[in-house]
Amino acid sequence: MKILHAVSLLLLTPVLVGQMPKGYKGKPFQDAFHMSGPQVIPGRLEAVLYDLGGEGVAYHDTDKINHGSGELNYTKGHCEGGVSAYICHFRENEGVDISYVKKLADLNHPSLVFPEWQQLYLGWEETGEWVNYTVDVKKAGRYKIVAMYSHTANTIQFSLNNQPAADCKLPVDPWTQFPDRHDPDWMMYHSWNRAECGEIEFPKAGRQLLTLHYKTGNNLAYFDFIPVELK
Repeated sequence: MKILHAVSLLLLTPVLVGQMPKGYKGKPFQDAFHMSGPQVIPGRLEAVLYDLGGEGVAYHDTDKINHGSGELNYTKGHCEGGVSAYICHFRENEGVDISYVKKLADLNHPSLVFPEWQQLYLGWEETGEWVNYTVDVKKAGRYKIVAMYSHTANTIQFSLNNQPAADCKLPVDPWTQFPDRHDPDWMMYHSWNRAECGEIEFPKAGRQLLTLHYKTGNNLAYFDFIPVELK
């Protein structure tokens, strides 16, 4: 009887499982190279793998042009040798602006932390733009956020299931840490850093909607979500 009673209590005890906001029509990004479903937390959130669904659902951008994949990377020299068309023109028909880390733009001058060649990133960012990610949170709890970013020391935000959840404070402009350089000004957007920028609480496990709200002044490659160890 004790065993049956315990089983009954277990069945009646509510399990905290994440739930997507009602009516959300976006879907986890998927193509021939990405077939594993939602990005997983803990783990790395690739900024360019925002949801499918288009303007106003999966993202908001100030114009319809992808200024990297659909514009800049069609000009001579910007689709570097050895880089596939898939990388050069990733999601070129969507409004979110995307490019990739280039030898001649990102890796030929100092950075505090170098990203990998061909790492995709969000760029040409404007205040008020955002992207949605369906994420699969494997374990509820508190996580620190580590960002790979370029240029401005800035504060950007994450919301969780349409509720404010975290400030991500990008701590330093990497460009300013090399005062003796004489590169053209546009290169300030291609000096990179990887740094802890904040913490976020996931009260529940399961599929949830994570929204990144960004501002003018950065390129954003990825965010690592690392469990905070309780002391």
